Amino acid sequence: MLDQGNNTELPAIPAKRYFTIGEVGELCGVKPHVLRYWEQEFPALNPVKRRGNRRYYQRHDVLMIRQIRSLLYDEGFTITGARARLEGPQARMEASMSHQIVRQVRMELEEVLTLLRR
Repeated sequence: MLDQGNNTELPAIPAKRYFTIGEVGELCGVKPHVLRYWEQEFPALNPVKRRGNRRYYQRHDVLMIRQIRSLLYDEGFTITGARARLEGPQARMEASMSHQIVRQVRMELEEVLTLLRR
């Protein structure tokens, strides 16, 4: 579901818990006003709001924004089409497949770690 797609030119996401709207804009190649608009159009995009209505995005939000950006800018989807793609049955199937792949890779890494400890 959160495929990186053509986001290879985007910078790596730092190991932080929260990101400001300006940081997310730089990480995703999108201006802050576009991020605020996308929050209205994509219900799954819901950053934490704190003092003074400041937005704090988490890593999963940044990944979601990169996916939205890829759908809109790289694949040519409309807002409605991108929303349907992210919320539809295909998205759930892709998420399930991603979870299965992550579980499989984790098991393989644990096996490698076990072999290395011998």
